[in-house]
Amino acid sequence: MLMNREEKFVITINRQFGTGGHKIGVLLAERLGVKLLDKQVLKALADHFGVSESAVEKLEARNDSWKDDFTTFYQGYMSENEYRGGGQDITSKELFDAQAKVIRRIAEEESCVVIGRCGFDIFRNHPNALKIYVHSNDEVRIRRVVRKYGVTPDEAKMMIVDNDYTRELYTKTFTGTEWYDARNYDLTLDVSKFGVNGAVDYIMRLIE
Repeated sequence: MLMNREEKFVITINRQFGTGGHKIGVLLAERLGVKLLDKQVLKALADHFGVSESAVEKLEARNDSWKDDFTTFYQGYMSENEYRGGGQDITSKELFDAQAKVIRRIAEEESCVVIGRCGFDIFRNHPNALKIYVHSNDEVRIRRVVRKYGVTPDEAKMMIVDNDYTRELYTKTFTGTEWYDARNYDLTLDVSKFGVNGAVDYIMRLIE
């Protein structure tokens, strides 16, 4: 058994851009009847650092990609509003540490699914965590990005390269490990062999 559902558990999902990893996390949380830690974490952080929820909602509506990196969101908002808390910038490390604290606190209270945000590292020593990495071949990813964002195949390729690089750099900066290192995870899954729904079915069979 990879994970004991009778106890509080955590499932973390890290994923290449364009694999449908976020959707997999959403469906897993729904089928398991547990909290999805995505927007809730960002709102908790926004409150912690004094950013209004209305500002969060405006940014979300304007740009979906900010969800992947709260640091980018927060620093962009502060720059637009010429705000400096107490005359001192909030560092990316402070934001990452605050994020990890929020996620751990929620996980102590209830089972959950965590998408991105270096969850594999935050719960590295958790006794009942399943850490998943979702990947796929480029052809499948390009098709999905073209369909989801309404861009050309060439634009999709650029988006994939840019987002993967950002996630890799973010992981290396805050965990000191390699994003692609299979040793960080309990399960690596090639979604091109399953599709999104098939991947969810496969994971559910493993943990049941």
